[in-house]
Amino acid sequence: MIFEQHLNLRGKHATLSPSQPHWLRYSEEQLYQKYASQYAQAMGTSLHELAETLIRNNLKLKKGDKLTVLSHLLNDGIPRNVIDMERIYSNFMAYVNDAVGFKLTPEQILYYSDYCFGTADAISFRNNFLRIHDYKSGTIPAKMEQLLVYAALFCLEYKVKPGEIETELRIYQNDEVIYHNATAEDILPVMDAIIQHSRALEKMNEEVI
Repeated sequence: MIFEQHLNLRGKHATLSPSQPHWLRYSEEQLYQKYASQYAQAMGTSLHELAETLIRNNLKLKKGDKLTVLSHLLNDGIPRNVIDMERIYSNFMAYVNDAVGFKLTPEQILYYSDYCFGTADAISFRNNFLRIHDYKSGTIPAKMEQLLVYAALFCLEYKVKPGEIETELRIYQNDEVIYHNATAEDILPVMDAIIQHSRALEKMNEEVI
């Protein structure tokens, strides 16, 4: 028998994958969650790109701009039936408007080494006050540790002592804003971990070469 080659499917994974057969026992609701999860990352990327454009142009959102955000998502190929604008919009609007109000820089890369760098959603540093905001479009609660890593990267890259500044971290998610006033006791251990792990990885890399 000559089998079909299906070359267009090489390297792709099916929603109903034989290697992950949990779906055999899915209810319709579970199947929908599986379907929607395929677009979660793309939707997050789309919203972050829109937020960056709005923040860089100092454009605040109003309640009536909900359709503009929806149109942006649809144009980026996100299916209408996975977009919950009632859940998304108020938090997205708060994130964008606060970033514009505080004059934050969006999508800023922070770098310590080739092994440790990352992109802060929105950041500013003025008058010895470090502010980092993070927007999450997903529903799984985010951890403040991620923002502590950004704060540590900032201090390392720009040679700022965390004990000599004030730091406010914010996560915008699930229709709420979570605040954390980070101290030197929070940030210094993260800085140490970044330094030590970067050195260890560099040494491992040298041994391979």
